[in-house]
Amino acid sequence: MRPAPFRLERYFAQHEFVAPHLLSSSDCESMSIAELLALEPGSAEAFQGVRLGYTESPGSLSLRREIAGLYEGFSPEEVLVHSGAEEAIFTFAAAALRPGDRVIVQMPCYQSLEELARTRGCEVVPRRSSQATGWSPDLDELDRLARPKARALIINTPHNPTGFHWSRRNLEGLVNWTRTRGMLLFCDEVYRLLERTSADRLPGACTLGDHVVSLGVMSKSLGLAGLRIGWAATRDRALLVGMAEVKDYTTICSPGPSEFLAEVALRQRDSILERTRGITEANLKSFTEFMERRKSALSWIPPKAGPVCFPRVEHGMGSDRFCERVLKEAGVLLLPGSLFGEEWRDHFRVGLGRASFGESLSRLDRWMDAL
Repeated sequence: MRPAPFRLERYFAQHEFVAPHLLSSSDCESMSIAELLALEPGSAEAFQGVRLGYTESPGSLSLRREIAGLYEGFSPEEVLVHSGAEEAIFTFAAAALRPGDRVIVQMPCYQSLEELARTRGCEVVPRRSSQATGWSPDLDELDRLARPKARALIINTPHNPTGFHWSRRNLEGLVNWTRTRGMLLFCDEVYRLLERTSADRLPGACTLGDHVVSLGVMSKSLGLAGLRIGWAATRDRALLVGMAEVKDYTTICSPGPSEFLAEVALRQRDSILERTRGITEANLKSFTEFMERRKSALSWIPPKAGPVCFPRVEHGMGSDRFCERVLKEAGVLLLPGSLFGEEWRDHFRVGLGRASFGESLSRLDRWMDAL
């Protein structure tokens, strides 16, 4: 069965590489190959020796070892490398879900988290959240949504597009809740390590239960989207085998140069993340000041973690018209909330992770002055 068109990706395909100013990107500031290799002595010379043949389908042992180091007590055998996060979502849906399964999904969400389950013939049950509740989903409704017996719960923390972040107590509660009901828990953690404070940092959800899958990627917090390296980490070895068998029909293996560069970045992640946090925090400060000036027209819940937030357009204009006018008249690309679903059509996504944020925000600010 063919999935429905990916609304967000089709929108970016149309606008991302032609809009003069991007203010909605979900990834963080990137760097050149030369800048990355300069972080580790000897890596530039070693990169020249990378062979351009096939790589191991699960990912090289050395790369999986670096990824496993992100999760306490994990081994390389509990990691499966993919081409970005999207492929890992696809292989999970194909390997873990069956037609008729009931799947509960935290929403709004990145469309593939719900659409690929729906394409598999699953009954997708949304756990909706709203700005009125601080974007926190209602945990009390889980028992109702799980009946009849659900197969999986899919969550995302830190959350795209709202910036919501689960507390450790609530995350552990979800792990225990799914365990007692014999469900899988799929946790999209692509913004992990980009929390406001270290006190808000959660362990990888996969370390809390054998039935949990953690999704990670080089694209978001580390800003290395061009590597197209993502992964799934879980202690459910049978599920990993099933996902690997699906991957044999997609990319089969990752590019060797990307795997090498991803290893370097993971070894040097502290310095990369320090840079990313510096950019994101400075941009959040600027945006907070902007939102204070514009509070008669816009409202929001500041993000708890990650590089995105989801303001609301007040007074009935709607974000579709708002974003259309901003792009046409100011050259600034925002992301309409309707791309996540019609009930969020008054919202728009803002990305806080790019170094060009200040200039783009200034253009939006001047455009609103002109109104």
